[in-house]
Amino acid sequence: MRITDLVAQSILELLDEQDGAAEIKRNELASSLGCVPSQINYVITSRFTPEQGYIVESRRGGGGYIRITRISAPKQTMLMHIVNSVGDKLDKRSAEVMLSNLLERGIIDPLSARLVASALGDRAYADVPNEYRDKLRASIFKNMLLTIMNNT
Repeated sequence: MRITDLVAQSILELLDEQDGAAEIKRNELASSLGCVPSQINYVITSRFTPEQGYIVESRRGGGGYIRITRISAPKQTMLMHIVNSVGDKLDKRSAEVMLSNLLERGIIDPLSARLVASALGDRAYADVPNEYRDKLRASIFKNMLLTIMNNT
């Protein structure tokens, strides 16, 4: 398992244990996982964003912390929030993270997640020139989420 996945998994476990809100001391978490604090920052900024359903607050200094809160909202609202946050382009990794988050939170079912993942994977775009792939991926992802939203 990659260190970024380990950090993310640890944070998710803390969120689950603490009812969706956790205060993290970056240096302590880094020390317990055997990584550097900047890796904690990277995971938080890339995997715990508002688009992925989290609010992140931080307080700097010696007694500083990072507070991560899982946003709870109805399925329709969460899906619409993601559709609105995707933008004109979407890279494969960002799509995977968003999809994984939707699945973990029970907003979409496993079959829908697999179908969406196959539509967003690189094999589906093999015949599309590289410069158009992320734009097409964003459009397909948004349309698939809207379809899921309208059928829930």
